[in-house]
Amino acid sequence: TMSLFRPCIDLHDGEVKQIVGGTLSDSGDGLKTNFVSKHPPSYFANLYKKNGIDGAHVIALGPNNTKAALEALGAWRGHLQMGGGINTDNVQQWIDGGASKVIVTSFLFEDGIFSHKRAQELQNIVGKDKLVFDLSCRRKRDTSGWFVAINRWQTVTDLEVNKETLESLSQYCSEFLVHAADVEGLCKGIDEDLVQCLGEWTPIPCTYAGGAKDINDLQLVNVLSKGKVDLTFGSALDIFGGDLVKFDDCVAWNNMQKSKTHVEKQEKSGELERKRAYVGDEAEGIIE
Repeated sequence: TMSLFRPCIDLHDGEVKQIVGGTLSDSGDGLKTNFVSKHPPSYFANLYKKNGIDGAHVIALGPNNTKAALEALGAWRGHLQMGGGINTDNVQQWIDGGASKVIVTSFLFEDGIFSHKRAQELQNIVGKDKLVFDLSCRRKRDTSGWFVAINRWQTVTDLEVNKETLESLSQYCSEFLVHAADVEGLCKGIDEDLVQCLGEWTPIPCTYAGGAKDINDLQLVNVLSKGKVDLTFGSALDIFGGDLVKFDDCVAWNNMQKSKTHVEKQEKSGELERKRAYVGDEAEGIIE
């Protein structure tokens, strides 16, 4: 496996934006915005479609985003994932609206404690293969680990992101999305320790987001996670007003990885053909 670039469409008040992760609050006070796009959400969905970049996550940050989100999903039905405010009441509507998968965070917690009951209810409605769990996390003072943060990353729960947690939760979903909330939107570099740990711990596909600032971060994540974790660029990307990473370079990276994988598959099937031919010759020799 190889790490791939996974894009996003972050929506705030119906517009495509890039914000600084830790500054989103219920009141809206103190929100730091890196970028507001003049393009509608469908522009980005069509851009990803044209370049064959699958599995983008559309995230609604707060209210007033339903119309914008449906517009993005409708532009490339069955290829974009939808997150933000997902619960048992609306999860089916988002799948019907064109989402390939839904991304769930805060609903999975009741009074700050992970609810296996709610996870099971979601799975019963749409199935494991349509669910992504967003384990956005922050470090806690005086601890070495990462803990899941909910309610726009304002509430840090006691659920630690570790091997045991990921294995337990993977019974309900088909993918993890992990935002490192402490570095999200700062373009100061990824949390390398977290990426390496995710590569060791995750039993299912996993995407990391937070702090990516250089096209070489794709290779870095590839090495650290042994190709098991994909990477999202946000504020650093030129399509989101950044000047650190070119979208076209990310597309080129994905195409290169896909062609490598394709060649490897062909080589493997070629090896199998040769083995079969060899076994066939041997078998003929025995029969004679």
